[in-house]
Amino acid sequence: MNDTYSYEVAQGHGLPHDPFKAIVAPRPIGWISTRDAQGRGNLAPYSFFNAVSDTPPVLAFGSSGYKDTVRNAQATGAFVYNVATEALADAMNGSAANFAHGEDELRAMGLTPAPCRCVDVDRVAESPAALECRVLDVIRLKDIDGATTGSYVVFGQVVAVHIDTAFLREGRFDTAAAGLLQRAGYLSDYAVTSPSSMREMHRPRSPQEARERYRRAP
Repeated sequence: MNDTYSYEVAQGHGLPHDPFKAIVAPRPIGWISTRDAQGRGNLAPYSFFNAVSDTPPVLAFGSSGYKDTVRNAQATGAFVYNVATEALADAMNGSAANFAHGEDELRAMGLTPAPCRCVDVDRVAESPAALECRVLDVIRLKDIDGATTGSYVVFGQVVAVHIDTAFLREGRFDTAAAGLLQRAGYLSDYAVTSPSSMREMHRPRSPQEARERYRRAP
């Protein structure tokens, strides 16, 4: 059996760097565009992001602090998820800079704003796909002792979808061709989907088939 390094979070990890973000990886980047109550645009990437339901389709992103994106989404009830790709890596990373309050990172980074169908928020035209969302809930997280934290989670139901037809293959969105960018661990680690990184697996039809695939049947 392999040696295991174990620790209790409350006592600290005892490593040069916290492994949490590297273990839960890769994660899609929530490149979220919003509009504030005054109509000013905002664009920011969030590394704690994912889909949490397909019926109805629901996305969630987490924010360390009550930042403009959370404030805007709560105030207007809407946000847009723009897919970040390898081709858009510098623009995505640049949108994380400390821009002045009220400045639109989408335009500041030289990206093209495109209108949405159901929400009054611009999407990134250069992104191969975008999902318009209406806010379902904004939750301020508590820890296991019931104390409130500085972290928030925003849940949004997808109400409209935009896909660049160049990435539609036989009715499917071609994730590999789009080159989706993902957070893959520590501060500067990213991963990119590509044909060589994709693997096709079908769900086993029975426990026996599952054991045979893993070749460790008792």
